[in-house]
Amino acid sequence: MAQVCTIAWVHGLVQGVGFRYSTQREALRLGLTGYARNLDDGSVEVLACGDAEQVETLIAWLNAGGPRSARVDRVLAEPYHSDKRWERFDIRY
Repeated sequence: MAQVCTIAWVHGLVQGVGFRYSTQREALRLGLTGYARNLDDGSVEVLACGDAEQVETLIAWLNAGGPRSARVDRVLAEPYHSDKRWERFDIRY
């Protein structure tokens, strides 16, 4: 299984609605590592690393709107290359 990392920026009503926590829960369910963090522009940055199919599943979940309390307007995602190995999926502040 190919291990990949994808970084995504999620725009819409995604802060103050439990978005990072729901994303963490979904990422852990999929066996992914990385992080979710709020950005100053009101978006959320998500880095997801793991099996390519599972990463794609998380990105599809983000595109579908994430948790019910959120409103996702758009998701921009691209491959991410780093020498760093992520041990778990964190919420960053």
